[in-house]
Amino acid sequence: MSTEAAPTDPRHDKRELRAGARARRAEAHAALGASAGEQLRDIALAALTIERDAVIGSYWPFRDEIDCAPLLHHLHDAGHPVGLPVVSGPGRDGTPRPMTFRPWRPGMRLAKGRLGEPTPPPDADYGAGDLVPSLLIVPLLAFDRRGCRIGYGGGNFDATISHLRAAGAALTTVGVAYSAQEVDAVPIEPHDQALDWIVTEREAIRIGAAG
Repeated sequence: MSTEAAPTDPRHDKRELRAGARARRAEAHAALGASAGEQLRDIALAALTIERDAVIGSYWPFRDEIDCAPLLHHLHDAGHPVGLPVVSGPGRDGTPRPMTFRPWRPGMRLAKGRLGEPTPPPDADYGAGDLVPSLLIVPLLAFDRRGCRIGYGGGNFDATISHLRAAGAALTTVGVAYSAQEVDAVPIEPHDQALDWIVTEREAIRIGAAG
């Protein structure tokens, strides 16, 4: 685990931490990428209570992000609707807008989204339309055991989580990462949304659990 401490200026410190976090993630991906996704799946399924009617929102693994595809395939096969994010431009005040989630199915051809992220193509047949997640799988660059995370700086997942929580949605948030992405403390800002769980290829961390 990194021994980096949280700095006094959250924005400055996040910039400093991102470079190191990217390097650690790339190293972990090179060493573990082939097996980490299946380990992540097994640990997540053993730890999480996933209701039968749960709707899943997630990302599709991109570059050296940990591979959540085995978990998504399992959840889809178990009958859960699974959606991948669609990123829109910022609002009039320049702040990020909540993402929407288009239905995904195995074998779907994915398009390149606004930020280069894989996303379901706009011309696909989505049936009932966009999904509203009750379980959201969240990518990250670094995390701590308070459930705080550093993302890519766009604020898209934070805006989405905030929106869903404010709307009163029953929402469980699960950050997924390599264990090497853990740091002692992530600097936080007012808009940052803490996660309910962190799951890695080694363990599941329930945020706020005793011990």
